[in-house]
Amino acid sequence: MLTTFKAIATKLPQGLQVETESSGFKILMDEPKQLGGTDQGMNPVEALLCALGACQSIVVAAFAKRFGFSYEKFHVELEGDLDPDGFMGLADVRNGFQEIRYVMHFTTTESQEKTEEFVAFVENTCPVGDCLTNGVKLVQAGVVRH
Repeated sequence: MLTTFKAIATKLPQGLQVETESSGFKILMDEPKQLGGTDQGMNPVEALLCALGACQSIVVAAFAKRFGFSYEKFHVELEGDLDPDGFMGLADVRNGFQEIRYVMHFTTTESQEKTEEFVAFVENTCPVGDCLTNGVKLVQAGVVRH
């Protein structure tokens, strides 16, 4: 059964600031000053990296016991390569990330083999990772003028 998640993004009057909201929670996003923003929040592609890392972290926490994997601590470091000249219309390059890399850090007594098996499970289970790996259909469902 499908579950529909909803979000709203509202452009604020200051620079390039945008207030995003979902399930009653808000995140302020912006751009750095060198890209015309006020640097009051992470930019959307940084939020995308955070969403992937958060999703991977949640999968680790939600499924470790079921997988029979024990750990004390977990964190993931992520980075992505993006050429802002594409977004700015200055070069004919992709607008989004060309590559995202991540390193998962576990404090665990599990073997390397079992850790790698669990990481493969996490990678195959993470919904945000699935969206990034396999793409998702973007549908513009209308334009409303007020």
